[in-house]
Amino acid sequence: MNTRLIRKLENFDRLSDEEKQFLEGAVVRARVVSKGEDIIREGDRPTESTVLLEGFAARYSLLRNGKRQITGLHVPGDFVDLHSFLVKKMDHAVLAITPCSVGFVPHETLREISENHPHLTRLLGVNIAVDAAIHRQWIVAMGRRSALEHAAHLLCEMFLRLRAVGLTEDDSFKLPLTQAELGDALGLSTVHVNRVVQDLRKERLITWRGETLVIDDWERLQELAEFDPTFLSFEVEPR
Repeated sequence: MNTRLIRKLENFDRLSDEEKQFLEGAVVRARVVSKGEDIIREGDRPTESTVLLEGFAARYSLLRNGKRQITGLHVPGDFVDLHSFLVKKMDHAVLAITPCSVGFVPHETLREISENHPHLTRLLGVNIAVDAAIHRQWIVAMGRRSALEHAAHLLCEMFLRLRAVGLTEDDSFKLPLTQAELGDALGLSTVHVNRVVQDLRKERLITWRGETLVIDDWERLQELAEFDPTFLSFEVEPR
């Protein structure tokens, strides 16, 4: 059940068989969440942390005028609220972008990990640190990159994160975002998003049909985005 999570953590450092077995048993229950349903609501005080097993989810905040800002995208293998073990009250919500399968890890289990499994604790700490690094990249992109560069950077990020958990095929991957959802992530109108996607296609950087996105020229897409994957910390080394 935790195959994607284990695979993700093994991009940071090797896990022992004992650690893998412990993670496999950490999820006490699972449920299916419908598309458009909140997995976590703002103001919740979870007693469990949620692992995304299948599907895509989005971290978001909603303004009083109804406008939504997506502040992070989640793929299978991600904890969507690991930090809730420490901060307790959620200051944002997490939405199922597609039908999702999620698993729940009790905070008591996370406390046991922190007290008795130091290596796993460090790897989960890296996981939280990478979430923070992704947020920093989003802030830089939102504030200083052009719309085209911003979109290119996001596509590079998603490709590498999905590849890390075995969800790419050659240079293609599923990205089931509507243009409205992509606009909420990039801070752009739907019209502007459409223009940006068309520009990426015209430059022969991507092909995007339905939910399948193909990166046609990885080197040029990286160059356009000034994309440096260091922030993802996908290097297996002692932690």
